[in-house]
Amino acid sequence: MTRQIVLRQEERPVAGGGEEEVMWLCHCLGIGEGRDIDRVASRIIIALLSRQAIEGGLSVETIANDLAVTPSRVNHHIRNLVAAGMVYRQRKRIFIRGRGMQALVREIRKDALRILDDLEAAAIGIDREFGIPHR
Repeated sequence: MTRQIVLRQEERPVAGGGEEEVMWLCHCLGIGEGRDIDRVASRIIIALLSRQAIEGGLSVETIANDLAVTPSRVNHHIRNLVAAGMVYRQRKRIFIRGRGMQALVREIRKDALRILDDLEAAAIGIDREFGIPHR
């Protein structure tokens, strides 16, 4: 599986709280960038946070109704959120990975460390091939 992890260091909102911090966190993870001017991806995360504890995940149709967008648009963003490691699908329902934001960040940290470990192992081989000594 291909996983893309984007990390940006951005100033955290001073007022903070709820939706503003979710938007900030998503921005720091590269979620909802580019053509997502309506911030649908971030709003999907907010919808999941608002209702998944009670309902055990949400269907694409429920999310689409909550956000007043088409199911195809929600599916597009869900695919991107799955690729970013933020959500997962199970039996036609969408869940936040780890079931909460703290657990999600911990899972993304583990993903990033696995990727960096693999890159480091490759870098050692590259250095060896080019005769660069390790320090």
